[in-house]
Amino acid sequence: MPTYIVLPIIALVAIALASIPQVSAFGLSALPLAILLGMSYGHFSLRVEDEKDHQFSHFCKQKMLRLGIILFGFGLSFQQIVAVGWQAVGIDLVVITVIFSVGTFVGIKVFKLHRDVAILTAAGSAICGAAAILATESVLKPKQQHITIAIATVVLFGTLAMFSYPFIYQLVAMNDHTFGIYIGSTAHEVAQAVAAGQSINVETMQTAVVVKLIRVMMLAPFIIMLSLVLTRLNRSDDAGSNEKSVVAIPWFVFGFMATAMINSMFVIPEIVKISFSFASQFSLAMAMAALGAHTRWATIKEAGPKPLLLATLLFIMLIFGGFFLTSWLS
Repeated sequence: MPTYIVLPIIALVAIALASIPQVSAFGLSALPLAILLGMSYGHFSLRVEDEKDHQFSHFCKQKMLRLGIILFGFGLSFQQIVAVGWQAVGIDLVVITVIFSVGTFVGIKVFKLHRDVAILTAAGSAICGAAAILATESVLKPKQQHITIAIATVVLFGTLAMFSYPFIYQLVAMNDHTFGIYIGSTAHEVAQAVAAGQSINVETMQTAVVVKLIRVMMLAPFIIMLSLVLTRLNRSDDAGSNEKSVVAIPWFVFGFMATAMINSMFVIPEIVKISFSFASQFSLAMAMAALGAHTRWATIKEAGPKPLLLATLLFIMLIFGGFFLTSWLS
């Protein structure tokens, strides 16, 4: 079957699987499922892709990705920030700043990883997992295998973190609301925040989801700042060249901010919000399926243990550092 038929099918199957309670209990959202299904298809398919197939895959990884992130903004509102408290915003800011800074520095300087692998892994751990990695890709323009490696580590340790929260809850004297802030500020994926919060109680889950969505909202200024920093660094590297560096402005980020603002200012009918949510999931899942279809398992294996070591360090910082930060600021 041609790619323009296969990729939508994979995206729909991933969304359907993610809606099954037994699957969602593991914190697996449609995005990691789509990349796994895409990788399986890429390995076992005997079809030789033509130019139209390549063009459609590129369209999914570029245009569909940006559309999905823009539509995701309809699930966020500034009222949610006010409801959960400004302490949660402060915790999210510290978590994103520290995790991304440490992850990038240690990944490049200590583990000697490729710059793009370190940045993508750090961004995925700091903000919102696979979606953050794909959004960061628009600025970095990395190789496909670098994206896959980062996503693999984030999915692995995000799932491990999700199963850790219920055990931690039994060992600490933290109220349900505060523990929800802890989950939301340290969980990798939105689905993992939902699953971890549900394993405790409704209040914890609701707080965790809102705090996690605040982190997702911070993806917009993060991408803009990253673009400016990378442009300045590239300009320094090309100081001896006459070529001028152009700031890679991720315009879709402004669309994301606009949809969040619209959702904050106007009452959108529930059926419309559900439709936008599905369209966002479908678009992002299509992008992940296209990415997975052109990825080989050998690529991840060739990366060696260093990306896993970096992800392990960030996992430890999120679980332990996030706990003490939440206890101190809440």
